[in-house]
Amino acid sequence: MATPARLVLRYVIRQMKLCSAGAIAFLIVSMSSTGWADTVQDWQTWTKITATGRLTFIHPGLDNFRYWLEGQARFGNDTSTLTQGLVRPGLGYAVNDKASLWLGYAYFPTDPFTSEAYNEQRLWEQFLWAQPTDFGKFSFRNRLEQRFRPAGSEVGWRFRQMYALSYPLSFAPGFSLEVSDEVFVNLNNTDWTVNGFDQNRAFVGISYHFNQPVATEIGYMNRYIRETEAPNKMEHILSLSLSLHY
Repeated sequence: MATPARLVLRYVIRQMKLCSAGAIAFLIVSMSSTGWADTVQDWQTWTKITATGRLTFIHPGLDNFRYWLEGQARFGNDTSTLTQGLVRPGLGYAVNDKASLWLGYAYFPTDPFTSEAYNEQRLWEQFLWAQPTDFGKFSFRNRLEQRFRPAGSEVGWRFRQMYALSYPLSFAPGFSLEVSDEVFVNLNNTDWTVNGFDQNRAFVGISYHFNQPVATEIGYMNRYIRETEAPNKMEHILSLSLSLHY
């Protein structure tokens, strides 16, 4: 008889397949309808550092509460221009050793090379779930965002669904193969965005755990962005990240 954990894992994997299949189908239809010649492509480099941990350093009674501190620098225009920064703090609560709930704030100063600069602010809420399996550590993240831009008078609501697998490499202790996919969907129309599919991020890379709190990751991310009044975008990204978990 299957345990509840296995039943949940089977359900999540089934949802992942459906979500990934839908994203792939959209990409195929979109690319076939617009054509490669009409898709703007760019090489970028994204750097990220993330620190997470317990709030017991404030008080021992806060053992189930967590903090999240994230910073990014993104270089576009064939990696020659700093196009976007990111600061994302958050607070979380561990429901158990597999699941946690989070809420936070994000600030995005953006200076794209194809349009005017803007600073976007966001509120975000998310649910994280991770489960060790025979194939490695499987996890998924549901994130809801409320987006605010100076040029718009309305709040943009966006949902993000990410699935990830971390597979330890037995022949290289400390190293793991990292694979993930994240689909972004706008939930409403505003005066600066349109509801429906927004973008997809597919990633494959290698991580290395130096010790318990420190890990680094390098890999390739393919980012496909749907545009409404301009050609769609395909970005090829070298992703570099450092994670600190206390």
